[in-house]
Amino acid sequence: MARMLVFHEVDDVDHWLASTRRGEFFDSLGISVDEFLDRDGSGRVGLLLDVPDPAALDAALQSPAAGEAMAADGVHPDTLVLMVEP
Repeated sequence: MARMLVFHEVDDVDHWLASTRRGEFFDSLGISVDEFLDRDGSGRVGLLLDVPDPAALDAALQSPAAGEAMAADGVHPDTLVLMVEP
């Protein structure tokens, strides 16, 4: 099991929090997710992921389903940063 941090910008934090698309996407991969918000109230958000198969996540992030989920959540894909626990 890999633990990963993910950071990115979103259009609207309230919309992002209310969305079910993120959960559906990660649930389909067996990934548990904890969500975080920037304390300063910016559009930057974070996720803590428990990932059973990092290669499957990498492949899924390149799929049309990932792009659709990010678009629905207002994610700015160009701001996506993934970090893995050593």
